[in-house]
Amino acid sequence: MKRTVFAAFLTMILLVSISFGQSDSDLRITIEKDKGSRDPQGKLLTLPAAEHIARANIYLDNRHFPEAREHAQVVLQNYPNDPAVARALFVMGRAFMWEREYAKAIPYFDRVSKEYPDTKDGREALSFDGACHVRLGQNAEAAKLYEQYTVMYPTGERIDGAYLNIIDALREARDYDAADAWVIKTQDRFAGTPTAVNALHARLRMQIFRGRWNDAIVTSQTLSAMTAFKGSMTSLDEVKYLGAFALERVGRRDEAMSQFASIANNATYFGGLASDRIGDAAGVRRTALVNSANLADYPAAFKTEVLASARAHKLDPRFVLAIMKQESTFRPGVKSPSAARGLLQLVYDTALKYNKAAGYPNLQPDDLYNPAINVAIGCEYLAFLRDQFGGLYEAIAASYNGGEDNAGRWLARSKPKEPAIFAAEVGFAETKNYVFKVMTGYRIYKSLYDENLNRR
Repeated sequence: MKRTVFAAFLTMILLVSISFGQSDSDLRITIEKDKGSRDPQGKLLTLPAAEHIARANIYLDNRHFPEAREHAQVVLQNYPNDPAVARALFVMGRAFMWEREYAKAIPYFDRVSKEYPDTKDGREALSFDGACHVRLGQNAEAAKLYEQYTVMYPTGERIDGAYLNIIDALREARDYDAADAWVIKTQDRFAGTPTAVNALHARLRMQIFRGRWNDAIVTSQTLSAMTAFKGSMTSLDEVKYLGAFALERVGRRDEAMSQFASIANNATYFGGLASDRIGDAAGVRRTALVNSANLADYPAAFKTEVLASARAHKLDPRFVLAIMKQESTFRPGVKSPSAARGLLQLVYDTALKYNKAAGYPNLQPDDLYNPAINVAIGCEYLAFLRDQFGGLYEAIAASYNGGEDNAGRWLARSKPKEPAIFAAEVGFAETKNYVFKVMTGYRIYKSLYDENLNRR
C-alpha cells in the first residue's frame, strides 16, 4: 500500500523529533565547540583536562574515534600527572579496539591495567587487553591475561567472563587438556549457577569441534539434567539438539530422531531446525508453526526501498526485513545507546565504509535517518557480509550484531559448518539471542511472503 502524503508527513515529524535526541545534540554541540577550540592552523587548543575527557567521551560514545583520540592525546601530552590520564589511555585503547586496530590498542590497555589497577578503567582494560590478544590469534597470551584478572579481581565485574574466556582461549590455542581443566575449575567456582552451565557447554562445543561424538553425547546428557539454564548462554533445546546431532554421527539414528522430536515444534530457532531435521529424515519437509505470528508484527515495511536495494545485491528481502524488525522495529528515526541510527541501525563509522558504493559519497550522520539511504547502505553492508561468510545467514546476522572478526572466529570454531553448530558457538549472549530472533523472524517472513514480498 502506498503511503499517503499525510502518513509521509507524520513519518518525517517522527524522524525529526527522535533524531534530534540528547546524544545527537551533545555530539553536534561538541563538534561546534571544537571548531572554536583550534588555532589558525587547525590544531586543537589545550583546554582543561576534564573538558578534553568530556569531549572524548562524547566522541567515543558516538563512534567518532579519531576525534576521541585527538582529545585523549592532548591530555596525555599536557597533563601527565592528572587523574584524567587513566581515562585518556582507556579512550585511546577503546577507540583503536573498536576500529579493529588491536595491536595499537594493546599498549594503552597495558598501561591502564598496570598503572591504574584500582580503578574501573584498570579492570576493564585488563579484560579488553585479553580480548585484543584473542582477536590477534594470540590465545595463549590472552588466557594468561584472563587468568591474571581472576587473581587480581576475584569479585570483579567480569569475573565469570574471565573464567569462560580462559576456556575458549585455551581451546583456540589447541591446549584442550588445559581448557578442560578450567571447565572443572569454573564448575567448582560457580557451582549451581549459569556460569557452571556455560562451562559445561564450552566442553560440549569443544567435543563436537574435535569430533568426539560419544563424549559429546555424555556431556549433553549431563547438561540436560542441570537446572540453571536461565541466564546462561545455552538452553535445554540447544543442548538436546546438539546431543541429537552427536547421536546421528555415531549412527544412532532412531535415538537422534526421537530427541529431535522432543524439541518443541514451534517458531523458536532450535524448534524450527529440529522440525526441519525430522522432516528431512521422513522425506517430507516440515516447517515451523507460524499460526501464532501476528501479521501486524511482520509487515513488508518500506517495501519499495527494501526490494530495490535487496535486488541490486541479490539479497533475500525477507532476510533484510528480519534484520530491520530486530534492529529498529521499522522506525526510521531511532538511535541506539551505541550511536546506531535508522531502520537498519547503522553506526556512522561502518556506514562510511559502504556509503560511496551505495551512491552516497557525502554522507553525514543524520542522513542515516533517511529510509532510502539507510536501506541502501545497509544492503551494501549485508552483501559484503554474505560474501565474507559464504551465505551462512546465522553468521551474517552474528556479524551484523557482534562484529565481523568475532563472527569469523566463531565460524572457525564451528566444525562441521552447520547453522546450529555455528549458533552454539556464538560467544556473546546478546548476539546469540539476536541471531535466534533474526533467524526465527526470517523463517516466519518466508512463510508469509514470496521473494517479491507479496503475501502468500
